[in-house]
Amino acid sequence: MSWFVYILRCRDGTLYTGITTDLARRLAAHRAGTGARYTRARRPLRLVWREPQPDRSAAARREAQIKRMPRARKLALIRRR
Repeated sequence: MSWFVYILRCRDGTLYTGITTDLARRLAAHRAGTGARYTRARRPLRLVWREPQPDRSAAARREAQIKRMPRARKLALIRRR
């Protein structure tokens, strides 16, 4: 099973980072308001970046790494996509 780390851009311009095994299902959940609490009030959402990871542990480590990045570095990561 492949894991993904992803970044969403919210309506208010903020960025949300998460992990999942099924990107389409998770994005649909966020858009329906049943995803993370953070994204519920910030719809519509747009997937702006994703990166496959070999397992949950690697995905969680990468997610934590990205969440610690300053916003400018996250935006640079998105642009390099």
